[in-house]
Amino acid sequence: MSLYTHEIELSGAVVCRIVMAHLHNNDLEYVVDEDYDSDVEEEPQLQKRDEMESLDSDFEDDLEFNKSSTDTTAVEFRNGKDIQGIPWERLNYTRDKYRETRLKQYKNYENLSPSQEQINKLRNLLWATSKHDIYLVGDYSVMHWSVLLRKGKEVLNVAKPVVPTLKRPGLFTQSLSRVKISSMAVKDNILVAGGFQGELIFKYLDHPGAAFCTKLTSNENAITNAMDIYNSPSGSMRIMAANNDAKIRVFDAVSFACTNQFSFDWSVNSTSASPDGKLVAVLGDSVECLLADSQSGKVAATLKGHLDYSFSPAWHPDGRILATGNQDTTCRLWDISNPSTSLAVLKGNMGAIRGLKFTSDGRFLAMQEPADFVHVFDVESGYVKCQEINLFGEIVGISFSPDSEPLFVGVADRTYGSVLEFSRRHYDCCLDSFFY
Repeated sequence: MSLYTHEIELSGAVVCRIVMAHLHNNDLEYVVDEDYDSDVEEEPQLQKRDEMESLDSDFEDDLEFNKSSTDTTAVEFRNGKDIQGIPWERLNYTRDKYRETRLKQYKNYENLSPSQEQINKLRNLLWATSKHDIYLVGDYSVMHWSVLLRKGKEVLNVAKPVVPTLKRPGLFTQSLSRVKISSMAVKDNILVAGGFQGELIFKYLDHPGAAFCTKLTSNENAITNAMDIYNSPSGSMRIMAANNDAKIRVFDAVSFACTNQFSFDWSVNSTSASPDGKLVAVLGDSVECLLADSQSGKVAATLKGHLDYSFSPAWHPDGRILATGNQDTTCRLWDISNPSTSLAVLKGNMGAIRGLKFTSDGRFLAMQEPADFVHVFDVESGYVKCQEINLFGEIVGISFSPDSEPLFVGVADRTYGSVLEFSRRHYDCCLDSFFY
């Protein structure tokens, strides 16, 4: 196994480790160019979260003074240095022993009555929009990180008043103040963010400020739980916002007009439009998942099998398979042509399935638990072959780049907070696969 780690500490923020590993086994393989330079220009951009999750407190207290300050090379990894730079040799227990303890003691939030505080702290707030660009969310800001330049900058600050830059007759827009970000989506030149008080903010990435912003609802606890950017069947770009008030709202990405609003019987935690834009997966505070018509909101199918609330949908690029993640610690796969029963059930190790992502070529599915584990499944093997990425810390998001190459994993921890990048291994120019 060869490993190359470059630690990048941005002033006043978290440590950003860009990690690529080459695994010599029957699982996925990752590689990195050995000439990758670790020199970095520090910029006071990333904002540290007040509520950032960390390793268990007793473990973290021991690690606080041991914050790693040097890169981990392949030689150091082969000689036993931890992938996250955790100095196990100076602690009172081994990595294996701590893993055993975590598996026994980790509390998964389920039983159909999770508190909103528990839900909020486990949101997925990391997206990659190109092979080299990552967007990350703080409580009151959105940051852009360039893997290529190893440099970050703030692209949206909502700690101060947000004043929309576009003014049009008949456009319902309003200024917002101190928006705590709850959800985000990025596509092409568009970034949309939702807030904990029902806010919606639209931004063009190549223009300063927010183009459009509004408050979707004034209902108490009306959190904008999820955002999606997609193309409608007619080809026009749409923005979909899922809210705790049990409604989905659809906006035109050019005019910012609200084109549709759909109501459901329970809080909607996440939505995702199918690749052709005709169907919408609706997941929320129910053991059932729904498939709805994107134009009318009419329920086309009810997916039954999960035992708790669902939070993460993902469509295979061919539009025939839908994956759903649930607090019952499983991901279920559904054939939408016959949704009466799930095709397969993928099991996590210790927590709810909080994030799901297919590669754009449909070859792999990444499945994220709230902490410690990301699983990458080979679709062509029938989801039998899998690589397990084994870390420590709350996982705040996963994303493949649009070209299917890097996989980015965000880890929230006061000492070892990081973004890890895993590169897809190609054995030769003719074989496009992670596996032997």
